[in-house]
Amino acid sequence: MPENKQTPLYRAHLALGARLIQFGGWEMPVEYSGIAKEHTAVRTAAGLFDVSHMGEFEVYGPQALDLIQYLSTNDSSQLADGQAQYSAIAYPHGTIVDDLLIYRHNAERFVLVVNAANITKDFEWITSHNRLDASVENISSETALLALQGPKALEILQPLTKAHLAAIEYYCFVSASVLGADAIVSRTGYTGEDGFELYLSPENAEGVWNGILEAGSPLGLLPAGLGARNTLRLEAKMLLYGNDMDATTSLLEAGLEWIVKLDKGEFIGREALAKQKKEGVRRRLVGFEVRGREIARDHYPVYVNGREAGQVTSGAPSITLKKNIGLA
Repeated sequence: MPENKQTPLYRAHLALGARLIQFGGWEMPVEYSGIAKEHTAVRTAAGLFDVSHMGEFEVYGPQALDLIQYLSTNDSSQLADGQAQYSAIAYPHGTIVDDLLIYRHNAERFVLVVNAANITKDFEWITSHNRLDASVENISSETALLALQGPKALEILQPLTKAHLAAIEYYCFVSASVLGADAIVSRTGYTGEDGFELYLSPENAEGVWNGILEAGSPLGLLPAGLGARNTLRLEAKMLLYGNDMDATTSLLEAGLEWIVKLDKGEFIGREALAKQKKEGVRRRLVGFEVRGREIARDHYPVYVNGREAGQVTSGAPSITLKKNIGLA
């Protein structure tokens, strides 16, 4: 088996005493000071995450938008320069290749951000369906990604850049210098909190990481790992590909009809999804809370009126709500 890959911040994680795990083919920090402590920091102050394992594809050329419209389910024609959008790529039968973010730099240049475990699959799917005047380049190895999340994220980051961060609206982005490094600063995240994601060159990642931690420490900033990222996104009912949805789950079953724009024109999966919308779906992802102390683990059966009605896809203690929650 191939060795797990390491992000540009691997040495920084070791220096901070992180506990590392394998995730999507990468060695990633699951926690530093403890999941509960890091989770609480994000909800009350801020946390800094390394999410450089995510994949990035650049799509460019005269028909870049046309290709994205054909491949994805949301309507990217509505994006202005400097806007981002949550979307998905569907198989012809309406199930999910991946969920992703689409960043519009201009009419002929977009960047797609995909899940780490799906980089190879997604790139092959996109390129194999490209019959247009557009080029697709995998720039994942040229991109590091940091996520500064929490109510104090703006206060921490603003002194480190000349960009007017308060003017960046949710799901918008700008090019800026952060601690002297060129970056794309995006007001996006995967925690349910306000915050920013910074796309950088790998060689600049460690310096910016250390600089943000130093600047934010007096305000309660902590480095945060995948453990807190998971509990935070679950509280916000943000789905995880491979758990809550996959190639056997349709977008409507996953509750993602809000990113399926059937009226935008032809796209892969449209016919199947239109049929599902008309006929309805027999199963649907729902959130739940557990009465009692038991934690709902992945794949546990869920019973309704004594009959098995589904399986847990994600479950964890909600540190904020002080109860056990999940999706099924």
